[in-house]
Amino acid sequence: MQAIVIEDKQLVRREVPDPEAGEGEVVVDVTAAGVNRADVAQRQGHYPPPPGASPYPGLECAGVISVVGPGVTGHHVGERVAALLSGGGYAERVAVPVGQLFPVPTGLSLTEAAALPEVSATVWSNVVDRDRLRKGETLLVHGGGSGIGTFAIQLGRALGASVVTTARAAKHDFLTGLGADLVVDYTTDDFVAATHDFNGRGADVILDIVGAKYLSRNIEALAPNGRLTVIGMQGGRKAELDLGALMAKRASVSSTSLRARPAADKARIVAGVTRTVWPLIEAGAIRPVIETTMPLAEATEAHRLMESSSHIGKILLTP
Repeated sequence: MQAIVIEDKQLVRREVPDPEAGEGEVVVDVTAAGVNRADVAQRQGHYPPPPGASPYPGLECAGVISVVGPGVTGHHVGERVAALLSGGGYAERVAVPVGQLFPVPTGLSLTEAAALPEVSATVWSNVVDRDRLRKGETLLVHGGGSGIGTFAIQLGRALGASVVTTARAAKHDFLTGLGADLVVDYTTDDFVAATHDFNGRGADVILDIVGAKYLSRNIEALAPNGRLTVIGMQGGRKAELDLGALMAKRASVSSTSLRARPAADKARIVAGVTRTVWPLIEAGAIRPVIETTMPLAEATEAHRLMESSSHIGKILLTP
């Protein structure tokens, strides 16, 4: 099969062996695969795949099952699925543990479904499962124009929360149309002051992709009993934490990643998303936001677009 491999920090298309379905796995013929910041980090040498994962980039896809491995029940050849991956999505085929398969939401194409696994699992596992966002609370989402951001805005609104997000000015109208109550231009305005001015108390939950650069300001932006979860390090890895400020607000800080979680935990997250989020998608309360779809051979250009941060929503590759 054809796949994108990483050679000297470059993406190169190569002929590679077909994947085999191990115990409890299926092989999926890929219709489309999502591009994520983690793929860029892997290409740059900063985010190696976990032990046993495919060495090729790509953390999500959708397609059709072509092989059912030993011990698999409840799935069949020809079934349309989306999948959360530990790697290997930039290819014509990929092996997937069955616990990481999603059904394709009713009304969506396979290409649209490919935009959902990574963002839905990341946002649900943090905003809902960990931070328990409730109706009437305020969610602050950094990077509102990203795949994570566009999904988090919609899920927050669907759960009855108010949503504040940060983004460049050119993206404001789109994000407001998507459901954001307030969009703050992080290049010119202070998101801490804007969040407190918005509701008079700050954010109950913050989902942050920036990391160290925003840590102290995120603590300032939190409401009493607020919850901050850091899921990215675009703004650095190391920062000082003012424990006094954190304790005064009775707040909490957590940090998570999805890729290296044990398979059982990923299966639990996938099941939770399928049970609670898929009905919202099928009802039209949440939709996949796709900037562009590009051929697999243009993976390098897809990474350039990702690194420019000029896109809104997901970038997809099609074999």
